[in-house]
Amino acid sequence: MNNHNDQTRAQVIQFCASIGKNPLLVQGAGGNVSWKDSGTLWIKASGTWLAEADQRNIFVPVNLQALQHAIQQRNFSVTPQLIGTYELKPSIETLLHALMPQPVVIHLHAIEILAHLVRADCEKTLIAAQNDSLSCVLVAYHKPGQELAQAVYDALMQKQDARVVFLKNHGVVIGGSSIADVVATLNTLIAMLQTPVAALDHARHIPVSRHPDYVPIQDPTLHELATHSALFDRLASDWALYPDHVVFLGTQAHTYTNWEQLETLFTANPHEKPELIFIRDYGVFVTRTFNIAKQAQLRCYYDVLTRQQTDTVLASLHHNQIAALLDWDAEKYRMRLADTL
Repeated sequence: MNNHNDQTRAQVIQFCASIGKNPLLVQGAGGNVSWKDSGTLWIKASGTWLAEADQRNIFVPVNLQALQHAIQQRNFSVTPQLIGTYELKPSIETLLHALMPQPVVIHLHAIEILAHLVRADCEKTLIAAQNDSLSCVLVAYHKPGQELAQAVYDALMQKQDARVVFLKNHGVVIGGSSIADVVATLNTLIAMLQTPVAALDHARHIPVSRHPDYVPIQDPTLHELATHSALFDRLASDWALYPDHVVFLGTQAHTYTNWEQLETLFTANPHEKPELIFIRDYGVFVTRTFNIAKQAQLRCYYDVLTRQQTDTVLASLHHNQIAALLDWDAEKYRMRLADTL
């Protein structure tokens, strides 16, 4: 390994550990970072956390030349080939990093950007970012993996100098010559797309559970999803906004008018108790199996919703898009890793 690659690795690790602790940039195991070293693509392993980059080895080496050859053949179902033996698997979105020609690539679900990408009219709100200095493309929602890689490839063929790829209902991909270059672009986008956070007038406190199987979620801010009427209404209409939310938190929000309604439903179906429930005007409650990865995703959802005007129309994923995510072996693998937390 040469000195330049050693320096790049050190810079990537420092960057990942820093942003991984910022929930406005990274949520749990979400997001990934890579760098290219000759014929090798170093990519974050699936299910690992960027926040742990300085504590454990979260990167694995993949044969970049094999991926680039497959891309030239328009073979987007190619399986990344690990160089050496590793227990971990490459990120689900490894092909996105191989598609980008830049030496360093990041893919994040940054809140300020994601808050725009879930809007039905996000083309209008992102128009300001479509300038020569940033060179951006916008790609419609596709299932991560093969489908998304092909869509990004097609977009990049239309604008080969693009170094920012906005992914509807998903996130952003940024390529750069170095970590410093990528960070500069990321900061520019965040400053450009920053949205005022809704002023909520509910006192932030942790309510008491009225059911033995549930405990109040420990982030007091998240109870506003139940106690603030506009947010509570969004639970029914705008739940499935992006892949990680669906994979970690399910296909629908389990909302109840009061505890009595909850008890009535449990009496009829005693074996069907969702991990996460919302009691209108009272609070948010979870079972003891609800892990920190899922809470990180719920906080992400809250942060996205509080950056929307009450009349903003959001674009939720369709039933077939949701089904495709939940029946995907790659996401099942990631969920198994999350359940060990």
